[in-house]
Amino acid sequence: MNEQLQVRLRTTFERLNGVAAAQAFPHIRALTDSLERAVPQAGNITRISPVTAELFATASVDIWLRAVHSFLVSASLTKASPIWASVSGYYSSHYSVRAFAHLLGYFLLFRERKVVRWSLDNGHHVCSFTSRGAGDREHKLYWNWVKRDEHFETDPMFSEYNPSADASDVRHRDRANYSDHLFPYPTFHVLSRKELRERIQLISKIEFQDPPIPDVSRFIDLESVQIVAYHRMVKYRQFLDQALGGGNRFWKVHRNPSFARGVINFQLTEPRGLAG
Repeated sequence: MNEQLQVRLRTTFERLNGVAAAQAFPHIRALTDSLERAVPQAGNITRISPVTAELFATASVDIWLRAVHSFLVSASLTKASPIWASVSGYYSSHYSVRAFAHLLGYFLLFRERKVVRWSLDNGHHVCSFTSRGAGDREHKLYWNWVKRDEHFETDPMFSEYNPSADASDVRHRDRANYSDHLFPYPTFHVLSRKELRERIQLISKIEFQDPPIPDVSRFIDLESVQIVAYHRMVKYRQFLDQALGGGNRFWKVHRNPSFARGVINFQLTEPRGLAG
């Protein structure tokens, strides 16, 4: 891991050791509100407080928890609604990718149409604010920021936002969301907790040599959607474990979310022949 990034993450997460983990999450839109107030009147670079920098950490963990929750939704709908299992599986992937982006210091301000990049400069937390382009969709920005980072650019489990390729997370999601005539629909029966646990255990143990990026030509390619969502979700957990070294009280609590206990163990069968 890049030493500079590790120092920044440890510095930011260290502040969270001073409060109870259950009370560490701020109010809704806390990071957005804080960054909107910080937009510079002149130029595009400004210092932010350690408190605002800390919000990148809590926002990242919060959105990762949303990835875990969405993955549970996807797995539970495997038989009841493969279409919605696919959509929620995509969003699990997206939330994991966005969680990584926040760790790397990226955030998108919608109302201000600003791309924010946070860094640590000689002990000072600094943010740059640049204008968002007309074609810069939220998902596109977050996925490309992560894929182009040195930590993930060679990891085939991560892909850029590419709505034109057959093997594409977003194109597969778009087929489920926007295409007509997806009939037939199965009888709606949700998985039992036992079946849900078994489904997730199966996903965690599947071995493969090529990255199973969802392929629209095999729609509904639900197994691929769920495999990559699971791997990205677990990789976030491993990444933050490595960055923080196991000593952060806030992360030690939230890395094992209570709503997933007994269902997800975050074990991973490493792909054969894939270089990370």
